[in-house]
Amino acid sequence: MRLLRHVTSINDLTLDEIETVFSLAGRYLEEFGDRDIPCRIARSTDVCAGSLMATLFYEPSTRTRLSFESAMLRLGGKAISSADPATSSAAKGESLADTVRVASNYADILVIRHPRDGAVKLAAQYASVPIINGGDGAHEHPTQTLCDLFTLKRENRTLRNLNVAVSGDLKGSRTIHSFVYALARFGANILMMPAKGMELPANVDWRLRHEFHSQPAPKQKFARDASIDAVYVTAQEPHQLSLYAPEGELKAKLSKEIDVLYMTRFQKERWTEAAKDYPKVDAKFLRGGRFKKTSVLHPLPRVGELDVSFDQDSRAAYFRQAAHGVPIRMALISLLLKSGKDALARFDGGFREEPAVYEQPRELGFLCANANCISHDPLDAVNAVPKFHLVASAPGPRLRCFYCETDIEIFVAGHKRSKRYEPAANFNEKVSGDLVFFADAQSAERNGYKRTAAAPLRKVASR
Repeated sequence: MRLLRHVTSINDLTLDEIETVFSLAGRYLEEFGDRDIPCRIARSTDVCAGSLMATLFYEPSTRTRLSFESAMLRLGGKAISSADPATSSAAKGESLADTVRVASNYADILVIRHPRDGAVKLAAQYASVPIINGGDGAHEHPTQTLCDLFTLKRENRTLRNLNVAVSGDLKGSRTIHSFVYALARFGANILMMPAKGMELPANVDWRLRHEFHSQPAPKQKFARDASIDAVYVTAQEPHQLSLYAPEGELKAKLSKEIDVLYMTRFQKERWTEAAKDYPKVDAKFLRGGRFKKTSVLHPLPRVGELDVSFDQDSRAAYFRQAAHGVPIRMALISLLLKSGKDALARFDGGFREEPAVYEQPRELGFLCANANCISHDPLDAVNAVPKFHLVASAPGPRLRCFYCETDIEIFVAGHKRSKRYEPAANFNEKVSGDLVFFADAQSAERNGYKRTAAAPLRKVASR
């Protein structure tokens, strides 16, 4: 039986699978032609003839929705859309889970954009067709990252060892979160240039350092530009720690030109206060020697942080980046629907295995720490059962929300059968079993659990 694949995160795809997407997208781009190159053949194909895609967008979109629908039409399929939640059953109080159950009967593949973090992961639990994340809250935007990486490869030929500066709202931009994960996985170095107070979220920073082998370098030694807040150097091999490299080698890596500047807008829909001292990119900003050959990317739309006078500069790559959304999404759709040549059948072989999932009874009151997580949405309160992964860490494991991937570091865990609890610091990475979580010891004791008096709770019987 074929595994049903979803793309809810850029990390749902292996690096080989991403390269497969790029290869097929490059083929489509060559066949259908860039706008700058006269097209020599028809601009559509029939590899998805007879297939139907539904786009369910609960937030505004221009590029993502239209490029997905254009991609499906160019593949020979058809597209239907729900582009305004005010005119959908969501306005009547229908849950996302129910909408997805129904829409799975109307289409062969669904693309979802939603204001709640982790909403697409919830949708995937109730879908009977492939789901693609078109952006969920401040969590991730994986297909935008595929467009970004594809553009970088075409501009620079490789991603390894690139010096990539990311600037603007790094805290609320889902695009940035997917992008930096992928940059680290492909071996790029990342220079953080956040707007004031808009640094990377703590859980994204932690994952960069501990899961994707991208380590912060001492800023005072390697960041010559005062606007650079942090520098992450990626290990060349997963088992290496980047900062074990000789200082001279690190300095050589980071003192060279900045290859890419990725600018993003202020996410006004996520913040209650207006932006202050937000960075702006124009020809003057890019006059320094380190930016001489810098490719400038932006996921768009722009709202003042990227000067229109820069559009004619040869370094401006953002409209090419936007154009690549169609071939990239053509490739992803055709691969998920198993259309195309037999050589691409391997696409369903690399689905990452996740650690055990622990469901949390909602009545115990332990919920995701992220208030915008889909598990807090009243419309999906019954469907979005609080669920967590235990992630190995020191001095004790972290809890990671199943939906939005926000981490919780301080908690206690109880064993349901023994009615005993232990602080997280007494656990190790081998913890398993029938566990329930509480914010603190007082919460555990209010629910009838007692502190283990003997040895710390370690490996327990599997469920």
